[in-house]
Amino acid sequence: MTGPHSDDAPAAPAGPAAAPPPVVPDPRDRPERVRRVHFLGIGGAGLSPLAQIHLAAGGQVSGSDQEYSPRVAMLRELGVPVRVGPATDAAALAAELSAADVVVASSALRDDHPEIIAARELGIPVRRRSDWLPELTAPYRLVAVAGSHGKTTTAAMLTLVLAAGGADPTAVIGADVAQLGGSAVTGQGDVFVLEADEYGGAFAGLDPELAVITNVEWEHPDLFPDEASVRAVFADFAARVRPGGRLVVCGDHPGVAAVLAELDRRTEPDRRADAPRARVVDYGFAPGRTWRAVDYVPLPGGGSTSTVLRDGNRVGELTLALPGPHIALDALAALATAAELGVPPTDALRTLGTYAGAARRFDVVGRASAPGGTRVEIVDDYAHHPTEIRATLRAARDRAAGRQVWAVAQPHTFSRLAALLDDFATAFGDADRVYVTDVYAARETDNLGLHASDLAGRIRRPAAAGYVAWPDLPGRLVADLADLGGRGDLGDAAAGGTHGVMLLTLGAGTITTLGPRLLDLLAAGGTDALSGSSRAGDQDATGLPT
Repeated sequence: MTGPHSDDAPAAPAGPAAAPPPVVPDPRDRPERVRRVHFLGIGGAGLSPLAQIHLAAGGQVSGSDQEYSPRVAMLRELGVPVRVGPATDAAALAAELSAADVVVASSALRDDHPEIIAARELGIPVRRRSDWLPELTAPYRLVAVAGSHGKTTTAAMLTLVLAAGGADPTAVIGADVAQLGGSAVTGQGDVFVLEADEYGGAFAGLDPELAVITNVEWEHPDLFPDEASVRAVFADFAARVRPGGRLVVCGDHPGVAAVLAELDRRTEPDRRADAPRARVVDYGFAPGRTWRAVDYVPLPGGGSTSTVLRDGNRVGELTLALPGPHIALDALAALATAAELGVPPTDALRTLGTYAGAARRFDVVGRASAPGGTRVEIVDDYAHHPTEIRATLRAARDRAAGRQVWAVAQPHTFSRLAALLDDFATAFGDADRVYVTDVYAARETDNLGLHASDLAGRIRRPAAAGYVAWPDLPGRLVADLADLGGRGDLGDAAAGGTHGVMLLTLGAGTITTLGPRLLDLLAAGGTDALSGSSRAGDQDATGLPT
Protein backbone atom coordinates (compact mmCIF):
# COMPACT_ATOMS: atom_id res chain seq x y z
CA MET A 1 0.00 0.00 0.00
CA THR A 2 1.32 3.42 -0.88
CA GLY A 3 0.41 6.72 0.64
CA PRO A 4 1.48 10.35 1.06
CA HIS A 5 5.20 11.00 1.30
CA SER A 6 7.18 14.09 2.17
CA ASP A 7 9.37 14.82 -0.83
CA ASP A 8 8.51 18.49 -0.32
CA ALA A 9 9.16 18.47 3.44
CA PRO A 10 12.04 20.55 4.82
CA ALA A 11 15.25 18.59 4.93
CA ALA A 12 16.20 17.29 8.36
CA PRO A 13 19.60 18.14 9.80
CA ALA A 14 22.25 15.66 8.84
CA GLY A 15 23.01 14.75 12.46
CA PRO A 16 26.37 13.46 13.70
CA ALA A 17 28.79 12.57 10.96
CA ALA A 18 29.01 8.85 10.39
CA ALA A 19 32.38 7.15 10.56
CA PRO A 20 33.78 6.44 7.08
CA PRO A 21 33.12 2.87 6.00
CA PRO A 22 36.12 0.56 6.30
CA VAL A 23 37.91 -0.46 3.16
CA VAL A 24 36.99 -4.05 2.39
CA PRO A 25 37.97 -6.28 -0.50
CA ASP A 26 35.50 -6.86 -3.29
CA PRO A 27 33.72 -10.11 -2.35
CA ARG A 28 33.92 -11.19 -5.98
CA ASP A 29 37.73 -11.22 -5.73
CA ARG A 30 37.80 -13.80 -2.94
CA PRO A 31 39.53 -16.88 -4.43
CA GLU A 32 38.61 -19.34 -1.68
CA ARG A 33 34.91 -18.85 -2.45
CA VAL A 34 35.26 -21.17 -5.45
CA ARG A 35 35.75 -24.18 -3.17
CA ARG A 36 33.25 -27.00 -3.26
CA VAL A 37 30.96 -27.01 -0.23
CA HIS A 38 28.74 -29.97 0.61
CA PHE A 39 25.71 -29.05 2.73
CA LEU A 40 24.07 -31.64 4.99
CA GLY A 41 20.44 -30.57 5.32
CA ILE A 42 20.67 -28.40 2.22
CA GLY A 43 16.90 -28.17 1.86
CA GLY A 44 16.43 -26.47 5.23
CA ALA A 45 15.65 -22.81 5.74
CA GLY A 46 19.06 -22.28 7.38
CA LEU A 47 21.37 -23.82 4.78
CA SER A 48 19.50 -23.43 1.48
CA PRO A 49 20.19 -19.67 1.19
CA LEU A 50 23.85 -20.16 2.12
CA ALA A 51 24.17 -22.71 -0.67
CA GLN A 52 22.59 -20.27 -3.14
CA ILE A 53 24.95 -17.47 -2.14
CA HIS A 54 28.06 -19.65 -2.37
CA LEU A 55 26.94 -20.86 -5.79
CA ALA A 56 26.22 -17.34 -7.05
CA ALA A 57 29.70 -16.23 -5.93
CA GLY A 58 31.27 -18.83 -8.21
CA GLY A 59 31.62 -21.68 -5.75
CA GLN A 60 30.65 -25.30 -6.27
CA VAL A 61 27.82 -26.76 -4.21
CA SER A 62 26.41 -30.20 -3.51
CA GLY A 63 24.31 -31.54 -0.69
CA SER A 64 21.86 -33.97 0.83
CA ASP A 65 18.59 -33.84 2.71
CA GLN A 66 16.22 -36.25 4.40
CA GLU A 67 13.28 -35.38 2.20
CA TYR A 68 12.29 -33.75 -1.04
CA SER A 69 11.04 -30.17 -0.76
CA PRO A 70 10.50 -27.07 -2.90
CA ARG A 71 13.92 -25.80 -1.79
CA VAL A 72 15.55 -29.03 -2.99
CA ALA A 73 13.73 -28.66 -6.31
CA MET A 74 14.92 -25.06 -6.65
CA LEU A 75 18.55 -26.02 -5.96
CA ARG A 76 18.39 -28.85 -8.48
CA GLU A 77 17.08 -26.40 -11.07
CA LEU A 78 20.20 -24.32 -10.38
CA GLY A 79 22.32 -27.35 -11.21
CA VAL A 80 23.15 -28.40 -7.64
CA PRO A 81 23.35 -32.19 -7.14
CA VAL A 82 21.20 -33.03 -4.11
CA ARG A 83 20.70 -36.53 -2.77
CA VAL A 84 17.37 -37.10 -1.02
CA GLY A 85 17.23 -39.81 1.61
CA PRO A 86 20.06 -41.97 2.98
CA ALA A 87 23.10 -42.92 0.91
CA THR A 88 22.89 -46.34 -0.70
CA ASP A 89 26.05 -47.57 1.02
CA ALA A 90 29.28 -46.40 2.67
CA ALA A 91 31.25 -46.43 -0.59
CA ALA A 92 28.68 -44.23 -2.34
CA LEU A 93 28.67 -41.79 0.57
CA ALA A 94 32.48 -41.60 0.59
CA ALA A 95 32.51 -40.92 -3.15
CA GLU A 96 29.91 -38.18 -2.73
CA LEU A 97 31.78 -36.47 0.09
CA SER A 98 35.30 -36.85 -1.25
CA ALA A 99 34.83 -34.09 -3.82
CA ALA A 100 34.09 -31.53 -1.09
CA ASP A 101 36.61 -29.14 0.43
CA VAL A 102 34.36 -28.50 3.41
CA VAL A 103 31.11 -29.95 4.77
CA VAL A 104 28.58 -27.60 6.36
CA ALA A 105 26.09 -29.47 8.55
CA SER A 106 22.68 -28.37 9.76
CA SER A 107 22.46 -27.71 13.49
CA ALA A 108 19.62 -30.24 13.53
CA LEU A 109 22.11 -33.07 12.88
CA ARG A 110 23.92 -34.56 15.85
CA ASP A 111 27.67 -35.14 15.88
CA ASP A 112 27.08 -38.88 15.57
CA HIS A 113 25.14 -38.51 12.32
CA PRO A 114 26.56 -41.02 9.80
CA GLU A 115 27.37 -38.38 7.18
CA ILE A 116 29.21 -36.19 9.70
CA ILE A 117 31.20 -39.21 10.89
CA ALA A 118 31.99 -40.18 7.29
CA ALA A 119 33.22 -36.69 6.43
CA ARG A 120 35.53 -36.58 9.42
CA GLU A 121 36.91 -40.03 8.63
CA LEU A 122 37.79 -38.72 5.18
CA GLY A 123 39.59 -35.76 6.78
CA ILE A 124 37.11 -33.20 5.45
CA PRO A 125 36.52 -30.22 7.76
CA VAL A 126 32.98 -30.15 9.14
CA ARG A 127 31.43 -26.80 10.02
CA ARG A 128 28.11 -25.86 11.53
CA ARG A 129 26.08 -22.99 10.10
CA SER A 130 27.30 -20.75 12.92
CA ASP A 131 30.91 -21.58 11.97
CA TRP A 132 30.34 -20.97 8.27
CA LEU A 133 28.54 -17.63 8.53
CA PRO A 134 31.58 -15.60 9.71
CA GLU A 135 33.63 -16.89 6.79
CA LEU A 136 30.82 -16.30 4.30
CA THR A 137 30.23 -12.71 5.45
CA ALA A 138 33.80 -11.63 6.27
CA PRO A 139 34.54 -9.78 2.98
CA TYR A 140 31.38 -7.69 3.16
CA ARG A 141 30.10 -4.72 5.08
CA LEU A 142 28.00 -6.95 7.29
CA VAL A 143 24.67 -5.67 8.59
CA ALA A 144 23.48 -8.18 11.19
CA VAL A 145 19.81 -7.88 12.18
CA ALA A 146 19.09 -9.48 15.56
CA GLY A 147 16.36 -9.50 18.17
CA SER A 148 14.02 -11.83 19.99
CA HIS A 149 11.21 -10.84 17.60
CA GLY A 150 10.87 -8.90 14.34
CA LYS A 151 14.26 -9.65 12.80
CA THR A 152 12.82 -11.36 9.70
CA THR A 153 10.56 -8.43 8.83
CA THR A 154 13.28 -5.88 9.60
CA ALA A 155 15.90 -7.70 7.52
CA ALA A 156 13.47 -8.12 4.62
CA MET A 157 12.43 -4.46 4.68
CA LEU A 158 16.04 -3.32 4.86
CA THR A 159 17.07 -5.53 1.95
CA LEU A 160 14.20 -4.22 -0.16
CA VAL A 161 15.15 -0.62 0.63
CA LEU A 162 18.84 -1.18 -0.14
CA ALA A 163 18.03 -2.95 -3.41
CA ALA A 164 15.74 -0.11 -4.48
CA GLY A 165 18.46 2.35 -3.50
CA GLY A 166 21.01 0.73 -5.83
CA ALA A 167 23.19 -0.95 -3.18
CA ASP A 168 22.61 -4.40 -4.78
CA PRO A 169 22.99 -6.22 -1.45
CA THR A 170 23.49 -9.87 -0.68
CA ALA A 171 21.10 -11.10 2.01
CA VAL A 172 19.99 -14.10 4.04
CA ILE A 173 16.51 -13.79 5.53
CA GLY A 174 14.70 -16.27 7.75
CA ALA A 175 11.62 -16.61 5.54
CA ASP A 176 10.74 -16.45 1.88
CA VAL A 177 9.98 -12.94 0.67
CA ALA A 178 8.22 -12.90 -2.70
CA GLN A 179 9.42 -9.38 -3.54
CA LEU A 180 13.03 -10.55 -3.10
CA GLY A 181 12.63 -13.87 -4.88
CA GLY A 182 12.96 -16.05 -1.77
CA SER A 183 15.07 -16.07 1.37
CA ALA A 184 18.45 -15.52 -0.33
CA VAL A 185 19.46 -12.45 -2.31
CA THR A 186 22.66 -12.69 -4.34
CA GLY A 187 23.83 -9.17 -5.11
CA GLN A 188 27.06 -7.72 -6.45
CA GLY A 189 27.43 -4.93 -3.90
CA ASP A 190 29.59 -4.89 -0.78
CA VAL A 191 26.71 -4.99 1.77
CA PHE A 192 25.51 -8.27 3.29
CA VAL A 193 22.24 -8.18 5.26
CA LEU A 194 22.03 -11.15 7.59
CA GLU A 195 19.19 -12.16 9.85
CA ALA A 196 21.30 -13.04 12.88
CA ASP A 197 19.86 -15.61 15.29
CA GLU A 198 20.83 -15.97 18.93
CA TYR A 199 19.78 -19.63 19.10
CA GLY A 200 22.69 -22.03 19.40
CA GLY A 201 25.24 -19.20 19.30
CA ALA A 202 24.54 -18.60 15.62
CA PHE A 203 25.60 -14.95 15.77
CA ALA A 204 28.51 -15.42 18.20
CA GLY A 205 31.31 -15.27 15.63
CA LEU A 206 30.05 -12.44 13.44
CA ASP A 207 31.96 -9.22 12.92
CA PRO A 208 29.35 -6.70 11.77
CA GLU A 209 30.00 -3.16 10.67
CA LEU A 210 26.43 -2.38 11.65
CA ALA A 211 24.12 -4.33 13.95
CA VAL A 212 20.40 -3.98 14.65
CA ILE A 213 18.70 -5.14 17.85
CA THR A 214 14.92 -4.96 17.65
CA ASN A 215 14.16 -6.20 21.20
CA VAL A 216 15.55 -8.58 23.83
CA GLU A 217 13.51 -10.84 26.08
CA TRP A 218 13.50 -14.39 27.38
CA GLU A 219 13.09 -16.85 24.54
CA HIS A 220 14.36 -20.39 23.77
CA PRO A 221 14.16 -21.59 27.39
CA ASP A 222 15.57 -24.95 26.28
CA LEU A 223 18.86 -23.11 25.78
CA PHE A 224 18.70 -20.01 27.98
CA PRO A 225 17.73 -20.59 31.64
CA ASP A 226 16.55 -17.02 32.27
CA GLU A 227 16.26 -13.55 30.80
CA ALA A 228 19.68 -12.53 32.14
CA SER A 229 21.36 -15.21 30.04
CA VAL A 230 19.60 -13.94 26.92
CA ARG A 231 20.68 -10.38 27.63
CA ALA A 232 24.25 -11.57 28.11
CA VAL A 233 24.49 -13.14 24.65
CA PHE A 234 22.98 -10.04 23.06
CA ALA A 235 25.54 -7.90 24.89
CA ASP A 236 28.27 -10.16 23.52
CA PHE A 237 26.79 -9.70 20.04
CA ALA A 238 26.58 -5.91 20.38
CA ALA A 239 30.18 -5.78 21.57
CA ARG A 240 31.29 -7.46 18.35
CA VAL A 241 30.34 -4.50 16.16
CA ARG A 242 33.46 -3.31 14.36
CA PRO A 243 35.24 -0.30 15.88
CA GLY A 244 33.66 2.82 14.50
CA GLY A 245 30.54 0.92 13.46
CA ARG A 246 26.94 1.58 14.39
CA LEU A 247 24.45 -0.13 16.66
CA VAL A 248 20.81 0.55 15.72
CA VAL A 249 18.48 -0.34 18.60
CA CYS A 250 14.86 0.00 19.69
CA GLY A 251 15.21 2.42 22.58
CA ASP A 252 11.69 1.69 23.79
CA HIS A 253 12.45 -1.89 24.81
CA PRO A 254 13.63 -2.53 28.40
CA GLY A 255 15.65 -5.57 27.34
CA VAL A 256 17.60 -3.43 24.88
CA ALA A 257 18.23 -0.83 27.59
CA ALA A 258 19.63 -3.59 29.81
CA VAL A 259 21.96 -4.72 27.01
CA LEU A 260 23.25 -1.18 26.48
CA ALA A 261 23.83 -0.81 30.23
CA GLU A 262 25.77 -4.06 30.22
CA LEU A 263 27.92 -2.77 27.35
CA ASP A 264 28.73 0.33 29.37
CA ARG A 265 29.88 -1.86 32.28
CA ARG A 266 32.20 -3.98 30.23
CA THR A 267 35.83 -3.33 29.46
CA GLU A 268 36.65 -3.31 25.77
CA PRO A 269 38.80 -6.24 24.59
CA ASP A 270 42.48 -5.37 24.31
CA ARG A 271 42.46 -5.55 20.53
CA ARG A 272 39.91 -2.73 20.46
CA ALA A 273 41.13 -0.68 23.38
CA ASP A 274 42.23 2.23 21.20
CA ALA A 275 39.36 2.02 18.73
CA PRO A 276 36.15 4.06 18.91
CA ARG A 277 33.09 2.34 20.31
CA ALA A 278 30.14 1.66 18.04
CA ARG A 279 27.84 4.65 17.79
CA VAL A 280 24.33 3.93 19.10
CA VAL A 281 21.38 5.06 16.99
CA ASP A 282 18.03 4.49 18.65
CA TYR A 283 14.48 4.44 17.33
CA GLY A 284 10.98 4.02 18.74
CA PHE A 285 7.72 5.72 19.65
CA ALA A 286 8.96 7.41 22.85
CA PRO A 287 10.20 11.01 23.05
CA GLY A 288 13.91 11.57 22.68
CA ARG A 289 14.61 8.84 20.12
CA THR A 290 16.92 9.65 17.22
CA TRP A 291 14.31 8.18 14.88
CA ARG A 292 10.76 8.45 16.18
CA ALA A 293 7.33 7.53 14.83
CA VAL A 294 4.47 9.71 16.09
CA ASP A 295 0.73 9.93 15.41
CA TYR A 296 0.44 6.21 14.63
CA VAL A 297 -2.97 5.43 13.08
CA PRO A 298 -4.20 2.02 11.88
CA LEU A 299 -5.76 2.13 8.41
CA PRO A 300 -9.13 0.51 7.60
CA GLY A 301 -8.60 -2.96 6.19
CA GLY A 302 -4.98 -3.14 7.33
CA GLY A 303 -1.77 -1.17 7.37
CA SER A 304 -0.92 1.98 9.26
CA THR A 305 0.40 5.47 8.88
CA SER A 306 2.63 7.56 11.15
CA THR A 307 4.90 10.57 10.97
CA VAL A 308 8.66 10.03 11.19
CA LEU A 309 10.93 12.43 13.04
CA ARG A 310 14.72 12.43 12.98
CA ASP A 311 16.31 14.30 15.88
CA GLY A 312 12.91 15.95 16.36
CA ASN A 313 12.60 17.14 12.77
CA ARG A 314 9.91 15.82 10.44
CA VAL A 315 11.24 13.49 7.75
CA GLY A 316 8.02 12.27 6.15
CA GLU A 317 5.09 9.89 6.40
CA LEU A 318 5.54 6.17 6.99
CA THR A 319 2.62 4.40 5.33
CA LEU A 320 2.65 0.61 5.53
CA ALA A 321 0.53 -2.13 3.97
CA LEU A 322 0.86 -4.49 6.95
CA PRO A 323 -0.98 -3.85 10.23
CA GLY A 324 0.35 -3.42 13.75
CA PRO A 325 2.62 -1.07 15.74
CA HIS A 326 5.29 -3.79 15.80
CA ILE A 327 5.50 -3.60 11.99
CA ALA A 328 5.89 0.17 12.20
CA LEU A 329 8.81 -0.31 14.63
CA ASP A 330 10.45 -2.81 12.28
CA ALA A 331 10.08 -0.33 9.43
CA LEU A 332 11.61 2.40 11.59
CA ALA A 333 14.60 0.13 12.24
CA ALA A 334 15.02 -0.49 8.52
CA LEU A 335 14.71 3.25 7.82
CA ALA A 336 17.34 4.21 10.40
CA THR A 337 19.74 1.49 9.21
CA ALA A 338 19.32 2.37 5.55
CA ALA A 339 20.07 6.01 6.35
CA GLU A 340 23.33 4.92 8.00
CA LEU A 341 24.17 3.16 4.73
CA GLY A 342 23.50 6.23 2.63
CA VAL A 343 19.92 5.76 1.42
CA PRO A 344 17.95 9.05 1.52
CA PRO A 345 15.09 8.72 4.03
CA THR A 346 12.44 9.91 1.56
CA ASP A 347 13.48 7.15 -0.85
CA ALA A 348 13.43 4.58 1.94
CA LEU A 349 9.96 5.67 3.06
CA ARG A 350 8.64 5.27 -0.45
CA THR A 351 10.03 1.74 -0.72
CA LEU A 352 8.79 0.71 2.73
CA GLY A 353 5.30 1.61 1.59
CA THR A 354 5.52 -1.16 -1.01
CA TYR A 355 6.60 -3.93 1.37
CA ALA A 356 4.09 -6.79 1.11
CA GLY A 357 5.41 -9.16 3.77
CA ALA A 358 7.25 -12.43 4.24
CA ALA A 359 5.98 -15.99 4.34
CA ARG A 360 4.24 -16.86 7.61
CA ARG A 361 4.28 -13.24 8.80
CA PHE A 362 0.61 -12.18 8.78
CA ASP A 363 0.32 -14.22 5.60
CA VAL A 364 -3.18 -14.24 4.08
CA VAL A 365 -3.86 -17.88 3.13
CA GLY A 366 -7.23 -17.24 1.51
CA ARG A 367 -10.90 -16.42 1.91
CA ALA A 368 -13.98 -18.60 1.70
CA SER A 369 -17.61 -18.98 2.72
CA ALA A 370 -18.64 -21.48 5.36
CA PRO A 371 -21.97 -23.30 5.47
CA GLY A 372 -24.53 -20.83 6.76
CA GLY A 373 -22.92 -17.93 4.90
CA THR A 374 -20.11 -16.93 7.24
CA ARG A 375 -17.26 -15.31 5.32
CA VAL A 376 -13.85 -16.25 6.72
CA GLU A 377 -10.42 -14.81 5.99
CA ILE A 378 -7.57 -17.12 7.06
CA VAL A 379 -4.24 -15.61 8.10
CA ASP A 380 -1.17 -17.66 9.01
CA ASP A 381 1.52 -16.29 11.32
CA TYR A 382 4.73 -17.68 12.85
CA ALA A 383 3.88 -16.18 16.27
CA HIS A 384 4.84 -18.73 18.92
CA HIS A 385 5.90 -16.53 21.84
CA PRO A 386 3.48 -14.53 24.03
CA THR A 387 4.86 -11.20 22.82
CA GLU A 388 4.48 -12.25 19.20
CA ILE A 389 0.94 -13.51 19.78
CA ARG A 390 -0.08 -10.22 21.43
CA ALA A 391 1.39 -8.18 18.57
CA THR A 392 -0.19 -10.34 15.88
CA LEU A 393 -3.63 -10.29 17.49
CA ARG A 394 -3.40 -6.52 17.97
CA ALA A 395 -2.67 -6.22 14.26
CA ALA A 396 -5.54 -8.58 13.47
CA ARG A 397 -7.93 -6.52 15.57
CA ASP A 398 -6.93 -3.41 13.62
CA ARG A 399 -7.38 -5.15 10.27
CA ALA A 400 -10.58 -7.01 11.16
CA ALA A 401 -12.61 -3.79 11.14
CA GLY A 402 -15.35 -5.17 13.35
CA ARG A 403 -15.21 -8.80 12.24
CA GLN A 404 -14.67 -11.44 14.88
CA VAL A 405 -11.07 -12.55 15.43
CA TRP A 406 -10.52 -16.27 16.05
CA ALA A 407 -7.09 -17.62 17.01
CA VAL A 408 -5.95 -21.21 16.60
CA ALA A 409 -2.71 -21.69 18.56
CA GLN A 410 -0.29 -24.60 18.43
CA PRO A 411 2.19 -24.22 21.31
CA HIS A 412 5.76 -24.76 20.13
CA THR A 413 7.91 -26.98 22.40
CA PHE A 414 7.07 -28.09 25.89
CA SER A 415 9.99 -26.17 27.40
CA ARG A 416 8.67 -22.85 26.07
CA LEU A 417 5.15 -23.63 27.23
CA ALA A 418 6.38 -24.55 30.72
CA ALA A 419 8.59 -21.48 31.11
CA LEU A 420 6.06 -18.96 29.76
CA LEU A 421 2.75 -20.61 30.62
CA ASP A 422 1.34 -17.71 32.65
CA ASP A 423 2.43 -15.21 30.00
CA PHE A 424 0.81 -17.28 27.25
CA ALA A 425 -2.42 -17.36 29.25
CA THR A 426 -2.76 -13.57 29.02
CA ALA A 427 -1.62 -13.18 25.40
CA PHE A 428 -4.96 -13.73 23.63
CA GLY A 429 -6.94 -10.74 24.87
CA ASP A 430 -7.54 -9.31 21.39
CA ALA A 431 -9.22 -12.51 20.17
CA ASP A 432 -12.93 -13.28 20.38
CA ARG A 433 -12.34 -17.01 20.43
CA VAL A 434 -9.25 -19.22 20.98
CA TYR A 435 -8.64 -22.84 20.04
CA VAL A 436 -5.53 -24.41 21.58
CA THR A 437 -4.34 -27.58 19.90
CA ASP A 438 -1.65 -30.15 20.70
CA VAL A 439 1.90 -29.02 21.46
CA TYR A 440 4.39 -29.24 18.60
CA ALA A 441 7.40 -30.89 20.24
CA ALA A 442 9.97 -30.07 17.51
CA ARG A 443 13.36 -31.16 18.86
CA GLU A 444 12.02 -32.21 22.28
CA THR A 445 10.99 -35.63 23.56
CA ASP A 446 9.99 -34.80 27.15
CA ASN A 447 6.53 -33.29 27.65
CA LEU A 448 7.45 -32.07 31.15
CA GLY A 449 4.06 -33.29 32.34
CA LEU A 450 2.29 -30.62 30.29
CA HIS A 451 -0.60 -30.78 27.84
CA ALA A 452 -2.10 -28.12 25.61
CA SER A 453 -5.23 -28.23 27.74
CA ASP A 454 -3.17 -26.79 30.61
CA LEU A 455 -2.84 -23.59 28.61
CA ALA A 456 -6.45 -23.59 27.43
CA GLY A 457 -7.65 -23.90 31.02
CA ARG A 458 -5.67 -20.82 32.10
CA ILE A 459 -6.97 -18.46 29.42
CA ARG A 460 -9.51 -16.11 30.98
CA ARG A 461 -9.80 -13.62 28.14
CA PRO A 462 -11.51 -14.34 25.86
CA ALA A 463 -13.92 -16.54 27.75
CA ALA A 464 -14.50 -18.61 24.60
CA ALA A 465 -11.24 -20.58 24.78
CA GLY A 466 -10.66 -24.30 24.86
CA TYR A 467 -8.58 -27.26 23.77
CA VAL A 468 -9.28 -29.09 20.49
CA ALA A 469 -7.23 -32.14 19.46
CA TRP A 470 -5.25 -31.74 16.25
CA PRO A 471 -7.22 -34.29 14.17
CA ASP A 472 -10.50 -32.64 15.14
CA LEU A 473 -9.60 -29.05 14.28
CA PRO A 474 -10.82 -28.72 10.66
CA GLY A 475 -14.21 -30.24 11.33
CA ARG A 476 -14.65 -28.29 14.55
CA LEU A 477 -13.82 -24.99 12.88
CA VAL A 478 -16.21 -25.61 9.99
CA ALA A 479 -18.98 -26.51 12.43
CA ASP A 480 -18.40 -23.41 14.55
CA LEU A 481 -18.29 -21.14 11.49
CA ALA A 482 -21.54 -22.67 10.25
CA ASP A 483 -23.12 -22.19 13.65
CA LEU A 484 -22.06 -18.55 13.67
CA GLY A 485 -23.67 -18.02 10.28
CA GLY A 486 -26.82 -19.81 11.34
CA ARG A 487 -27.21 -17.41 14.24
CA GLY A 488 -26.58 -14.41 11.98
CA ASP A 489 -23.74 -13.30 14.26
CA LEU A 490 -21.33 -12.15 11.55
CA GLY A 491 -19.84 -9.02 13.04
CA ASP A 492 -20.73 -5.37 12.75
CA ALA A 493 -18.34 -4.07 10.13
CA ALA A 494 -17.40 -4.87 6.59
CA ALA A 495 -14.13 -5.93 5.02
CA GLY A 496 -14.16 -6.18 1.30
CA GLY A 497 -17.91 -5.88 1.29
CA THR A 498 -18.59 -8.86 3.54
CA HIS A 499 -18.98 -9.54 7.24
CA GLY A 500 -17.50 -12.49 9.01
CA VAL A 501 -14.44 -13.86 10.79
CA MET A 502 -10.70 -13.36 10.58
CA LEU A 503 -9.19 -16.69 11.62
CA LEU A 504 -5.49 -16.80 12.52
CA THR A 505 -3.35 -19.92 12.71
CA LEU A 506 -0.47 -19.21 15.11
CA GLY A 507 2.69 -21.24 15.69
CA ALA A 508 5.99 -22.47 14.31
CA GLY A 509 5.05 -26.10 13.64
CA THR A 510 2.52 -27.98 11.53
CA ILE A 511 -0.17 -25.38 12.22
CA THR A 512 0.78 -23.75 8.91
CA THR A 513 -0.93 -26.67 7.11
CA LEU A 514 -4.29 -26.01 8.78
CA GLY A 515 -5.29 -22.99 6.68
CA PRO A 516 -5.00 -24.75 3.29
CA ARG A 517 -6.75 -27.83 4.69
CA LEU A 518 -9.60 -25.70 6.00
CA LEU A 519 -9.96 -23.92 2.64
CA ASP A 520 -10.14 -27.32 0.92
CA LEU A 521 -12.85 -28.45 3.30
CA LEU A 522 -14.87 -25.26 2.85
CA ALA A 523 -14.53 -25.50 -0.93
CA ALA A 524 -15.97 -29.01 -0.70
CA GLY A 525 -19.00 -27.69 1.12
CA GLY A 526 -17.63 -28.32 4.58
CA THR A 527 -18.49 -32.00 4.59
CA ASP A 528 -16.54 -33.79 1.86
CA ALA A 529 -13.10 -35.34 2.29
CA LEU A 530 -10.16 -32.98 2.04
CA SER A 531 -8.58 -32.58 -1.37
CA GLY A 532 -4.84 -32.34 -1.91
CA SER A 533 -2.32 -33.29 0.73
CA SER A 534 -0.90 -31.79 3.88
CA ARG A 535 2.80 -31.05 4.19
CA ALA A 536 2.51 -32.63 7.62
CA GLY A 537 0.91 -35.79 6.27
CA ASP A 538 3.38 -38.08 8.00
CA GLN A 539 3.37 -36.27 11.32
CA ASP A 540 1.03 -35.86 14.20
CA ALA A 541 0.54 -32.48 15.84
CA THR A 542 3.61 -32.89 18.01
CA GLY A 543 5.91 -33.13 15.01
CA LEU A 544 6.86 -36.68 15.94
CA PRO A 545 6.44 -39.49 13.37
CA THR A 546 3.11 -41.27 13.50
